[in-house]
Amino acid sequence: MNNFEYARARSIDGAIQLSTADSRFLAGGIDLLGEMKEYISSPNRVIDLKSIPELDQIDTSTRVWKLGANVTIADIARNEQIIATLPGLAEAAAEVGSPQIRNVATLGGNLAQHSRCWYYRHRDLHCLKRGGSTCYAREGENKYHSLFTGNPCISPVVSNLAIILAALNATVHVRRGSKEVPLTISELYVEAWNNPLADNSLHPGDLIVSVDIPIQKNRSTYLQVSEKSDFDWALVSCAAAGQFTGNRWLDVAVFLGAVAPVPYQIESALLQSGDLSSKSIDSVVDSISAKATPLTQNRYKVSIARALVRRALTRIIS
Repeated sequence: MNNFEYARARSIDGAIQLSTADSRFLAGGIDLLGEMKEYISSPNRVIDLKSIPELDQIDTSTRVWKLGANVTIADIARNEQIIATLPGLAEAAAEVGSPQIRNVATLGGNLAQHSRCWYYRHRDLHCLKRGGSTCYAREGENKYHSLFTGNPCISPVVSNLAIILAALNATVHVRRGSKEVPLTISELYVEAWNNPLADNSLHPGDLIVSVDIPIQKNRSTYLQVSEKSDFDWALVSCAAAGQFTGNRWLDVAVFLGAVAPVPYQIESALLQSGDLSSKSIDSVVDSISAKATPLTQNRYKVSIARALVRRALTRIIS
């Protein structure tokens, strides 16, 4: 790890003023410190955000709930209002890492974390995502990589919370210079679909400050399959959410995680129309196989994705 300057911000404005092109923000620090130890990232200044009071609040006083970027994953997983009203969000939070990690990891950090691809994380390799010319995973070990991608890099998004927040129509508020910019989850990650160097659409110096979640969707769930039952990354994850009112489904959305560089939406006219009959669910599930492009070692993800989409939709309608 190279030498760096440490600064503690007391306000959002202060954090932005301290930020430079070569600085990084520190919240829980789980991802950043790992990258610094492996010399993937060598900021000249680390800006600690933990003392900014307004970033660790959960406000449920209106129909749009606001979660500060420094709210811990543990706080989300055990918040009784979230469990009762947005169960999918609590389920996704409960799947993050271990209890120790959830106690320090933050909402903003979970959304902004970088690739976990072992070729990207290897200090002696200069892969495509690190500015090289080759995605080594394409012809190498690609068991955990993407089924869908818009660029040569096949490293998938690893954020649990991004998947359920996309299904819940959440908006991420990003401080960009003197302005606060609202981004949908799709907008937050779209750059990673097109650009192999990107993990998200954040600019240098951008700071996630909060996430707004409308609570119109009264049914939601999150599921994932991992190799281990605890403390493991998802092989495939799935979130489904919708509004059920008057025996009618509205705004149903299904997203997959760990299968693309972005939260991958299952697009279907049947979901848009609110048709969640058994026949329609079969059709939605079949569309996954038609669009996926599995590699030599990750074809198994197609079967898992199909099963999770079926289970998630069945769960929200039951």
